[in-house]
Amino acid sequence: QLQLVESGGGLVQPGGSLRLSCAASGFTLDSYTIAWFRQAPGKEREGVTCITANSGRANYVDSVKGRFTISRDNAKNTVYLQMNNLNHDDTAIYSCAADPWGSSCHLIPRAYDYWGQGTQVTVSS
Repeated sequence: QLQLVESGGGLVQPGGSLRLSCAASGFTLDSYTIAWFRQAPGKEREGVTCITANSGRANYVDSVKGRFTISRDNAKNTVYLQMNNLNHDDTAIYSCAADPWGSSCHLIPRAYDYWGQGTQVTVSS
C-alpha cells in the first residue's frame, strides 16, 4: 500500500524553526516529484514548495522564499521541509504529496496522486 506520512509539526514561537519530514512506504520516492501543501482554517489549500525527481529543481511560493527549503534524501525515502523564521501566517496543516511524473514541479493539487494525512504547524507566542 502506497503511503506518505508526515511528521515534525508542532507549536513554535514566531521567528522559530521546524523541520517537517515526509516518509514514503510501499514505493520509492526517487522517481516522484514531491510537494508540500498547507491549509489554514477557513482558507484554500496552498502549494508551498515542490522538488522534482531527477534534477532536484525546486519551486517555492513567494511567501516562503528565503525562509523554507525543500530537500530529499532518496536513501531514506524521505523528503524534508526546513522552515525558518516562521510567522503567524505559516500556521496550517502541512501535507506532502507525490506526483509520479517526476520531471515537472507544479504547485497545483490536482497534479498529485498520493497524499499524506498532514501535520499541524502552529506559530504562536
